[in-house]
Amino acid sequence: KSFLLRLTASVQDAEDIVQDTYLKAQAKINTFRGESSLKTWVFSIASNLAKDLLKSKKRWPETVTDICREETLGNKPFLQEAMHIRQTSPQGNFEIREHIAFCFTCVSKSLPLEEHLVILLKEVYDFKIKEIAQILQLSEAMVKYHLHVSRKKMMDIFDQRCSLINKQGICHQCTELNGIFNPKQKAQEELVKIEMAREAENRSRDDLFDLRMKILRELDPFESGAAELQLHHLEHNRLVMEKYLE
Repeated sequence: KSFLLRLTASVQDAEDIVQDTYLKAQAKINTFRGESSLKTWVFSIASNLAKDLLKSKKRWPETVTDICREETLGNKPFLQEAMHIRQTSPQGNFEIREHIAFCFTCVSKSLPLEEHLVILLKEVYDFKIKEIAQILQLSEAMVKYHLHVSRKKMMDIFDQRCSLINKQGICHQCTELNGIFNPKQKAQEELVKIEMAREAENRSRDDLFDLRMKILRELDPFESGAAELQLHHLEHNRLVMEKYLE
């Protein structure tokens, strides 16, 4: 389900596709010949259903975080509800590393659909190139191409924008939101706990991107201690983008 959430940026869409995937897999289980793993086969069904849903939708702009930031800070009901979640929910913590994963979910929706699928399947869910080719019904060469291009695009975006790895980066949302939700906490003390931020000046951009992906692999957006707060924020961004892209 986390794969579908990161692909669609919608809890409802993710849950609907999970249900449809289960029903379709159950109906077609007799056609499974064991030519791939069962996991690969199920991901293939889920990916095809997601593609059907998303192919008619517009990609989000690379500047999604800027657009949504302005809407967020000017939306008192959203902030009030977010603060209520922060104060009352066991999944209402705000952690910078959780927001790093949240940010990737939003920014990666600027990628073409097949590139988005490939980078998630390979970098976050650790499928092999051959397995991704089976899931997406692509050649292995095309999977490698999409992976190379999508990694470069995402690295370029974060290199230019993310202040955690670039002192000239224009996006400070992680520390800005940390100041709102954890006013007594010193952001710099939290940043040194995050290897990607701590090693920003010493590691290559490929290494830093891999560290970013490591954070995503370690977090389940539905089960983490920040899940309810981050999902509330994601739904807000989704609604903002729907209106923006009309």
